[in-house]
Amino acid sequence: MGPADPRDELNRRRLAVVREHMDTEVRHEFDRTLATFKPGRSRYEIMATGQVFDGDDEVMGYYRTTRTAFPDQRHDNAHFHVAEDTVIVEFDLLGTNLGEFYGLPPTGRSFRVPVIAVFFFEGDRIVNERIYFDAASLVVQIGRGELLSLIGTGEL
Repeated sequence: MGPADPRDELNRRRLAVVREHMDTEVRHEFDRTLATFKPGRSRYEIMATGQVFDGDDEVMGYYRTTRTAFPDQRHDNAHFHVAEDTVIVEFDLLGTNLGEFYGLPPTGRSFRVPVIAVFFFEGDRIVNERIYFDAASLVVQIGRGELLSLIGTGEL
């Protein structure tokens, strides 16, 4: 048996970091979630809405806003794919609108939408999470069709 491929170990560490990232988001342990990013490099790009959250303060604001609107937000059916400097995760995102969402009162309605999240890495730390999902399906499922005109403007 030959020597272990150092890429295999790096990929194992990256997968563990992504799992930690996703699990701590669900548990609302956002300081731990931020620790999965390379220091000073936290960034989210929400492709469906055009929003970018750059830096720890903006990313923490994103966590607090989304978990106020959907405190039970969670993942289901996650499938992990390792690529060169990324980990790609396909999953269903679920939640219930139990708090204010873009200034609107909660509807109490739930959503389930498929998501692809691409986690970009430097070494074994995340430097960007780029998220692709159908925002129109989400807002319609929670009974907020009036928000459809904001999708892709950077405001939603």
